[in-house]
Amino acid sequence: MRKINILSKAVYNRIAAGEVVDRPYSVVKELIENSLDAKATEIEIYIEKGGKQLIKICDNGTGIERDDLRAAFLPHATSKIAAADDLDKITTLGFRGEALASISAISKAEIVSVTEGNQAYKISCEDGKISEIMPAALAKGTEITVRSLFFNTPVRAKFMKPDKKEEVDITSFVTRYVLGNPTVSFKYFADGKLVLQSFGGGLEEAMAQVYGAKTLSECFRIQAEKDGITIRGYIGNQNYFKANKTYQSLFLNGRYIVNNTVSVAVSQAYASYAMKRQYPFYVLFLDLPTEFVDVNVHPSKADVRFVDNNRIFRAVYSVISAVLDGTAAAADFVVTSSRQPVVKSTLPENAQPIDSNTVNDLINFASKEENRRTEIKSEDDIKKLIEKYKPEIAVSENKEQVTASVEQNIKKQNEVHKKSSTNEFRFFNPFASVPIDALSSEESSNVLSVTDDTVPPDFSKNAAYEIENSYFKSKQQKIDLKTLKFRGTLFNTYLTYEQNDTVYLIDQHAAHERLIYDSLLKKLESREIVCQPLLVPYIFDTNPSEKLFIEEKMPILKEFGFGIAPFGLSAFRIDEVPVDLQEINIKEFFEEILSDIDGLKEIRLDKILKEKLAMAACKHAVKGGMQLTECEIEALMKMIDGNLGLKCPHGRPICVKLLKRDIEKMFKRIV
Repeated sequence: MRKINILSKAVYNRIAAGEVVDRPYSVVKELIENSLDAKATEIEIYIEKGGKQLIKICDNGTGIERDDLRAAFLPHATSKIAAADDLDKITTLGFRGEALASISAISKAEIVSVTEGNQAYKISCEDGKISEIMPAALAKGTEITVRSLFFNTPVRAKFMKPDKKEEVDITSFVTRYVLGNPTVSFKYFADGKLVLQSFGGGLEEAMAQVYGAKTLSECFRIQAEKDGITIRGYIGNQNYFKANKTYQSLFLNGRYIVNNTVSVAVSQAYASYAMKRQYPFYVLFLDLPTEFVDVNVHPSKADVRFVDNNRIFRAVYSVISAVLDGTAAAADFVVTSSRQPVVKSTLPENAQPIDSNTVNDLINFASKEENRRTEIKSEDDIKKLIEKYKPEIAVSENKEQVTASVEQNIKKQNEVHKKSSTNEFRFFNPFASVPIDALSSEESSNVLSVTDDTVPPDFSKNAAYEIENSYFKSKQQKIDLKTLKFRGTLFNTYLTYEQNDTVYLIDQHAAHERLIYDSLLKKLESREIVCQPLLVPYIFDTNPSEKLFIEEKMPILKEFGFGIAPFGLSAFRIDEVPVDLQEINIKEFFEEILSDIDGLKEIRLDKILKEKLAMAACKHAVKGGMQLTECEIEALMKMIDGNLGLKCPHGRPICVKLLKRDIEKMFKRIV
């Protein structure tokens, strides 16, 4: 019995389509590239229902000859190359001859085309079956219409995103082609509405259409030659960063790509200026001889391989770092810039350039880190940002004066307490961002609120915010305080108590942090949303991906107490904030929300608020290293009420127990 089957054309075309066409955006990508290869200067894109129902591309290119129309739908048929040697010097965007054949195998496709001085003709293909060639009406170029994508592959259709998300992905690709082909006029319509239009007036005009004119004033325009590589385009200045990588565009010999070598080089150049979760803005064009790059890596043509990665890395890194650091070479690289802020580099004066031997390590490290970078996960999201971005004090330019003032105030208050006979904890907190009156009058008398800039390690990943965790529900170990004998403090951090053959070490910060957290948590149960109107509304712009993301999360943000509404085509307006968050830094808060637009799936209000309370408790608890008076220690232990099995909101124990037997083993008294 024969075991090996020869697949039919219908089957192998569908298999090929799975590689080339995975979603509607890939159809748009392939068809736009065909138009550009045909020397089109005007391209119109029409989609309906996220491209699932309709994708139509019209151009004014050279057109397709009547005799070539049927071949256009055949696999491995292309006008871009003719021999194997042509693969070594590819100058076109398409060259495999797979796109139209793959698209027509899983859709209902039609081509109408005309060449100069000839009659227009049309041909269609449905489920891989090609029709006869018929006369048609068309003034110039080619129109390709794709309907009912994946109509004959229902399994693949199930994996498509909702219409709006598919539209966003298509829009993102269209913006890349607008930026990458600034001399071409584009019109892009979605469900009958004009979404984006460019006029072919050059790169500045294209950037203004995609990102807004004000973006240009925040960028350097560069033009450089380095090691036989031309590097040109726009890079953000030392203060201009974005919350995610969707504002980064790279074009190699006119082809939009995503390449790790270049990405790492740019990131390293900005390393001394960027803060955590900040990403450089750039629209970069790299031009180099075709023999130095292999674009025939994957059917999607999204990435390429360089013959010499180190050469590419060094060229990109040296040019961008020179511009940012303001070295003498920058004068040769910067073409024009409406605004060139003077920002001193934070690199040490004796900093050495990156050794070429480390380039591959950096690239490999970055590719691993990309999947490990801080995520904003489903239910723990928005609120870990609240305390982080609350303005705590107007920072003086002279940090030494601020520090001296803080130390003086704390010292003064401590002296007062040493003279006091009460058990009240009222340490002065110059940076307090959560009012003490959030607690009851009885609780507030016991709040130690000394500032500390330190944040527990791995704070965002800690299970402490999962209030339902077992350690919050478990029965706590309770000790009768009368049986404990106070033996002093260690390092002004750990309170030492003795009970028979047991020693208890209590972390004063962790213990007090848990107590404050519990008291705030009680207030949360009866919290009522009260909104505070802003005197001046805050308005922020978004790109298509960010816009969809914010639209999906608006109900949750409103539930949380933010007055948010669309403002124009791609912006949002914040005109109200919750009263208990009225001092929040709105700009940085929303920037971090957008830092991982694929990570936020669900946002639960209770989780968000509990995370805020954990941060507040950490900031307002007495800190390790702070010397407490006997009265303060006594009051803290009274608040603990013998519950030594508690853990702080970050999951750290408040108490560690040592047995006399364990100590004697340390000294070899017993074996």
